[in-house]
Amino acid sequence: MSIFVDESTKVVVQGLTGGQGRFHGLRNRDYGTRVVAGVTPGKGGQDVDGIPVFDTMAEAVAATGADASFVSVPPRFAQAAILEAAASVGFIVCITEGIPAQDEANFYNVLKRDYSGVRLLGPNCPGIISPGKCNIGITSGDIALAGGPVGIVSRSGTLTYQALHELSQQGIGQTTCVGIGGDPVPGTSFIDCLAAFQADPETKAVMMIGEIGGSEEERAAEYIATQMDKPVVAYVAGVTAPPGRKMGHAGAIVSGSHGTAQGKMAALDKAGVHVAQNPTAAGEMMVELVRSLG
Repeated sequence: MSIFVDESTKVVVQGLTGGQGRFHGLRNRDYGTRVVAGVTPGKGGQDVDGIPVFDTMAEAVAATGADASFVSVPPRFAQAAILEAAASVGFIVCITEGIPAQDEANFYNVLKRDYSGVRLLGPNCPGIISPGKCNIGITSGDIALAGGPVGIVSRSGTLTYQALHELSQQGIGQTTCVGIGGDPVPGTSFIDCLAAFQADPETKAVMMIGEIGGSEEERAAEYIATQMDKPVVAYVAGVTAPPGRKMGHAGAIVSGSHGTAQGKMAALDKAGVHVAQNPTAAGEMMVELVRSLG
């Protein structure tokens, strides 16, 4: 199985008429994802390579039966797009980078208050791919291998791609790969994904890729120790990052003794996670682990 999305998922691309929306939306469609519509206010009635464009999400969903949205709009429009999507579909992927922190905090809380059944993935994330079934976002389908048995969840886009590619090269397939993004207020957490992988009978092992900043990895470690019986391999990026300096993602900042890679790795190790010292070692660990499962 896969988590969150599958071959039946119908996707609306918000921003399909823009450069990024068109490029990635068509790539997703060509991968096999059921991209059924686009939304750009004022451009309803047009189409992009045969995909109909509507003025609003409500119109697009009414016409196509879509149940997911891919938000690819400039930062200043992202909050409005996400909240518009939440009124019509149950799953939203937002790849937009550079959304103001105040906007992120606001739509996060509005979603929790008014749309508790809606899942937001991102923002500032590579998206989600269930190999051979559905790809929403910017991940290249060429590096993913269908069939499982590994589920992947990652804060880092680049390391997501590396994990997919290295496992695929060794013939180890993936059920679903989820990039949750590295912003301070992600819509979907490590624990959300770990719980879904734990419940998925086809996911036999999980790879988790964290990074410095925040305390989500420590929370995940506690969850793994108490709620999971599937093996987990983890890598935490940022071992050499200097304290007090933001590194890459908006959420990747260490303050004092909080959010360090060493602290996260220690918590994961204590929880029984197989902790790797670099991304390639994490892939090698997972290959050995899967092969040992028989």
